[in-house]
Amino acid sequence: MTKKIRRLLDSKEIDRSLSRMAHEVLEKNKGTKGLCLVGIRTGGVPLASRLQKKIKEIEGIAPDVGILDITLYRDDWSTLSQHPIVRSTDIPFSIDGRVIILVDDVIYTGRTIRAALDALTDYGRPGKIELAVLVDRGRRELPIQPDFTGISLSTSKDEHVNVYLEEIAGRDEVLLEKT
Repeated sequence: MTKKIRRLLDSKEIDRSLSRMAHEVLEKNKGTKGLCLVGIRTGGVPLASRLQKKIKEIEGIAPDVGILDITLYRDDWSTLSQHPIVRSTDIPFSIDGRVIILVDDVIYTGRTIRAALDALTDYGRPGKIELAVLVDRGRRELPIQPDFTGISLSTSKDEHVNVYLEEIAGRDEVLLEKT
């Protein structure tokens, strides 16, 4: 069985998408007041950091950034491994009353975001939670939609989106693989 691989985004296109998303976040929220970014481990963490830098370039103010591990909140964690790897959550600020931009690399079924919402509310009561994703691949199982999206596409179950980020993989690109 051969895999068909197609590049969806290269480094420049990822950067351009994040710039547009940063502008959209600022426009929708009328600036940075009360705004903070929380990246979902793993892919959402560097994207949240990049969005923070883009927002600072535009507004001169860098919103707070946190890291959220959702391992034990997933509804499938027991099927993934008997001993799941739990990494740290680092949200060094109060989220109470704040506008949280939850950041992830890909949204597919919506289950990761549901788990992230459960995890996040253990840290406080945000005023509002919005979702920013680099890739929306459709086919939701839960009624969860991103507020800010880099690229949207319809995929089939035999397709997989792989996001490679410099901070994790040493390169920036988004690939669509079909088996």
